[in-house]
Amino acid sequence: MIQTVDLYTTNEIKQMDSNQIAQQIIALKEADLALRDKLIQEGLLGNGYNKEMEELHVKNAHTLDEIINSIGYPTIDKVGKGASEAAWLIIQHAISLPAFMKKCLKLLEEAVSEGKANPIQLAYMSDRISVYEGRPQLYGTSYDWDEKGELNPQPFDDVTKVNLRRKLLGLNSKEEQTKVMRKRAESEGEAVPSDYKERMKAYDAWRKQVGWI
Repeated sequence: MIQTVDLYTTNEIKQMDSNQIAQQIIALKEADLALRDKLIQEGLLGNGYNKEMEELHVKNAHTLDEIINSIGYPTIDKVGKGASEAAWLIIQHAISLPAFMKKCLKLLEEAVSEGKANPIQLAYMSDRISVYEGRPQLYGTSYDWDEKGELNPQPFDDVTKVNLRRKLLGLNSKEEQTKVMRKRAESEGEAVPSDYKERMKAYDAWRKQVGWI
């Protein structure tokens, strides 16, 4: 069984020092990755949004939200590089909580504008939100299986503009990243969806259910 992390209230978090808060955030990330590894070993990764994974993502997000309510966005200067990156991962995975993700996007935008957060994290977060809302992404960071059974970036506005934006952030090209993502999916044994139309139907129903559309 995957070890989860206990929820804390805002008042309890206020009693913690920055190191304790950082350790809490990192523990959330470790629980997330441990479950992901478990699903990979069981051959369940990519077979829809696993219920156990969704429950953990939601629980982690609620804990992180309490931390954010107490200290603001977990920037490097507040919790250190490792915990700040862990917080970003938790937010990226909180896909069942649109309001939380949008709240964090605004806070991250402010942090980036102040030079306190990584603009690459902002690119990934904004892309992910755009995809779930049905808008074209700007950096081509979000991938999924298409109707041909190929792993490709989800809809984006223009390939030339995407590659220019990626270059300005120090990222590789969309074409190079696609090779990386396909190799990763293969190494993790991620299965191609057997019925694309049914999968997209379920995906749209889920987006509507949680409030993306």
